[in-house]
Amino acid sequence: MNHKSMPDISDEQIKDEVLRLHQAMYEKFGYEMKYIRPPKGEYSERTLNVSNSLGYKTVMWSFAYKDWDEKNQNGEEKAKKIVVDNFHNGEVMLLHATSKDNMNILDYVIKTAKDMGYEFKSLDEFEK
Repeated sequence: MNHKSMPDISDEQIKDEVLRLHQAMYEKFGYEMKYIRPPKGEYSERTLNVSNSLGYKTVMWSFAYKDWDEKNQNGEEKAKKIVVDNFHNGEVMLLHATSKDNMNILDYVIKTAKDMGYEFKSLDEFEK
């Protein structure tokens, strides 16, 4: 809910953060969360166990574009190149919504991936 590093907080705080996020996702989008990606990709055996005990499967990314620092953007052309050059089968791409570059290139990235023969699937479809 607040993007806190899970290893830095207690089991009860993790449960509170995750369950409040679950509730917000359901209220806003009618979506029941089944998957979770730990904030900042920071986790431990303990935090994975807490997430699992709540019924979530932890999923990490296979490509992350360093885009989270809004003051350190590389520009749209460089962003396009970095993202497209890293396409790979089974990719779980991490792009942050706070990046203006990402917002402006997302349509291009999706169209380019499809033109290259990639498909977009939900995690449920991906597991099969």
